[in-house]
Amino acid sequence: MGKGKQFRRASAPIPAALEAAAVGSPYWLFGVHPVESALRNPRRRPHRLLHTAEAAASHGALLQLAKARPQAAPRLEPVERDALARLLPAGAVHQGLALLAEPLPAVDIYEVCDGLAEAEQAALLVLDQVTDPHNVGAILRSAAAFGARAVICTERHAAAETGVLAKAASGALELVPLVAVTNLARAMETLKEAGVWCVGLAAEAEQAIAAADLTGKTAIVLGAEGSGLRRLTREHCDLLVRLPTEGPIAQLNVSNAAAVALYEQARQSARLPSQVQDR
Repeated sequence: MGKGKQFRRASAPIPAALEAAAVGSPYWLFGVHPVESALRNPRRRPHRLLHTAEAAASHGALLQLAKARPQAAPRLEPVERDALARLLPAGAVHQGLALLAEPLPAVDIYEVCDGLAEAEQAALLVLDQVTDPHNVGAILRSAAAFGARAVICTERHAAAETGVLAKAASGALELVPLVAVTNLARAMETLKEAGVWCVGLAAEAEQAIAAADLTGKTAIVLGAEGSGLRRLTREHCDLLVRLPTEGPIAQLNVSNAAAVALYEQARQSARLPSQVQDR
């Protein structure tokens, strides 16, 4: 593609589900890492920060961070531990902290592509109807650890931005854009126009991931557990590869598979071109 091509569309619509969340559906973030990361993120709009006496004693610096926030600071409210637990999902590990905040502003596929214009190498993840928020959160955490530019998911039949997802991401939701698209196949074509190589993970693929060239701009495409990649998603992949697993449990959890694939992409980024196959 031309070096200066812009993928931003002035009239690009925000998906309805994200638009509704952006204008008025605040939710509770809980736990030290998600709350601190949200407070450090200028794109977050926090409202209330609930804290137990124990949390105030252990994490006083975090409360000071909230007070000193250059953007709108949340209202600090002491609360009993039992009352805090009743606000959150059953079994939530809140560590005595909960932040009521607006959802993050939506990022669309065209912004992602614009950000890749000058890049020679980049990693992205594409999730085909992965619905478990714990898995998506863990995938975001791996994406942040390996420097991925974005995690792209379907608008429907996918995990929504929630406190549970943010807790599993351990702060990575604030660092890696979670981009919802209406049509995944069309989004993959948009990525290809930006020079991105779409590589799908499939257990039955003939080629192992280590034999594929992941050194350029690469999107790793992962399907839901059980059903895997849908037919149309497979057809829009440039290549299908498999992880070198074996034995009675040969398939990894989708979040583990994402971490392995991102590691392989990062490992290959230091290779000489002659050491990997040509596309």
